Amino acid sequence: MIFARVVGTVVLTQRADAVPGARFLLAEACTPRLEGRKDYLVALDVVGAGEGELVMIAQGPSARNTALTDRRSIDAVICGIVDLVDEGGEVVFRK
Repeated sequence: MIFARVVGTVVLTQRADAVPGARFLLAEACTPRLEGRKDYLVALDVVGAGEGELVMIAQGPSARNTALTDRRSIDAVICGIVDLVDEGGEVVFRK
């Protein structure tokens, strides 16, 4: 799983993923404190994430373990919106 911050939307006019109504977002990998890593991913949004939100992204075979992505050509999926991160007893992120 990867922490990432949603930074934009990706619009496709043609695609081969066969996911009806798919919404793809651009996300920057980051720390739980929202410190960007300048590493960007395009991920299928299955949870309704919005710009600026801290999300969890699954990649590779794990990205194809949802009812929507099963056996489809999806490499990254936003599988959760983060509400709180507690690191060693210290809350480092709160929505």
